Amino acid sequence: MAFFRNFTKRILILTNTAVVILFLLACANAWLHPARWWFISLLGLIFPLLFFLVLAFFIFWLFLHSKRIALISLLAMIIGWQNIHAFLALDIHKKFIYEKPANALRILTWNVHGWDLFITKKPGASGHRESMISFVGQLNPDIVCFQEFFESHNPKIIPSTIPYIIDQLKYPYYIFAPDYHWHDGLYESGVVIFSRFPIVDSFRIRYLDSPKQKSPESLLFADINVNGKMLRVFTTHLQSVLFQGRDFRNVEIIKNVDDGTLEASKSIIKKLKRAYSLRGYQADQVRQELDKSPYPEIICGDFNDVPNSYTYFHVRGDRRDAYMTKGFGMGRTYVHLSPTLRIDYIFTNKKFDVLQCSKFPLPYSDHHPVVADLQLK
Repeated sequence: MAFFRNFTKRILILTNTAVVILFLLACANAWLHPARWWFISLLGLIFPLLFFLVLAFFIFWLFLHSKRIALISLLAMIIGWQNIHAFLALDIHKKFIYEKPANALRILTWNVHGWDLFITKKPGASGHRESMISFVGQLNPDIVCFQEFFESHNPKIIPSTIPYIIDQLKYPYYIFAPDYHWHDGLYESGVVIFSRFPIVDSFRIRYLDSPKQKSPESLLFADINVNGKMLRVFTTHLQSVLFQGRDFRNVEIIKNVDDGTLEASKSIIKKLKRAYSLRGYQADQVRQELDKSPYPEIICGDFNDVPNSYTYFHVRGDRRDAYMTKGFGMGRTYVHLSPTLRIDYIFTNKKFDVLQCSKFPLPYSDHHPVVADLQLK
């Protein structure tokens, strides 16, 4: 009996050690460029699982009065605290207040998925554009950043969106980067910034096109005069993994360990490797532009990467993550694959105070909108 107990304890210690090593490797993502360390970047996808396993081992050994062994997990969590804090917001806040605080700047970011005009499979559905724009009107943000924004120049078939937003929601200023065109320019898609305050200047940077793969949307920024104070607002949509229906089926095959698991895994890993590498270079370019800003900057958008990734930490730098500052929980913003995927962000210069921040789990797009109230010190 004693032999069996000692054997089991050794197996648990070895398992605990292996989990801690994987956890620390996942934490190292913040400093390892994914173009060279893509296989380490993959661990970022299971970071939440690794963290909860490390925490579970820590509690388990404490209950067994094995404090020395519990130290293995405790030290790992101390070393990885920066990553844990980026993944799990700990500010217990009240319900989001729709009425804007005095002198606050409200900003919203949302990947609207082309308003779901062509993707929805619901019987009789024709997209959710009206519902989505109505929700934006309820929140009444001062600055709105959309990704995968679809615009029509063929109103007989699909009504134009930009004039409607300008007239109905009262955003007289906007800048649009049409990254994709269809039918000789009748339809366009890209990133856009709408503002209630004057846009004094703007600039668009195209990322290098990746061969044989759809390139990401542009990095777009606008210099905005907010009651005499100049701000620079960035928005972008970094490289997606570009999962198609077949890829989601492959994920299910891997989950269920069905026949074909090996081939399904190869296909998924190949796409992840390419996307991680491209996003790493795009994050480098974004960081360069952020650091050159002559005004207090805000960047928001769909980064397509999790909070413990190189992309997240490199773009954020010493800026505030609005959700980490005034949010609570994991803050999931992407509806597929995993309940832990927060890939849409609002980062601000430290000259801003974050008054409140929330994400709204709406059923319209495959992403949830993120809203923050900011105040320039």
